[in-house]
Amino acid sequence: MQQSKSLTIHPMRPYKHLAADQLTLERIFHALSDPIRLEIVRHLARVEMATCGELDGGRPKSSMSHHFRILRDAGLLHTRAEGTIHQNTLRLADLNARFPGLLDAILAQPTESGTHPAKRKR
Repeated sequence: MQQSKSLTIHPMRPYKHLAADQLTLERIFHALSDPIRLEIVRHLARVEMATCGELDGGRPKSSMSHHFRILRDAGLLHTRAEGTIHQNTLRLADLNARFPGLLDAILAQPTESGTHPAKRKR
């Protein structure tokens, strides 16, 4: 008789996030220099929270994982794993405390298409 092997499910590790006092303009500007990452930040500025799937725009998962990592490493995003879903939010309070008005100024700039982005929810 063959023994059945039980499948062990391990919870996902929480992501590491920079402390607010570790945020730097260099990391933030580098992260926002890519149009895909800027689009993610603009989207998150309009909604309270979004999953990675809502933000991928049909792009490959490996490419999007890279973009989310860059945004997290810059301190722009907070990602929380809820089962197999990753919920993303902007770190508005931390960003505004460290660099008052910076994110508002960036988000107020017209998009590449020349249109102004929608106002962010407060």
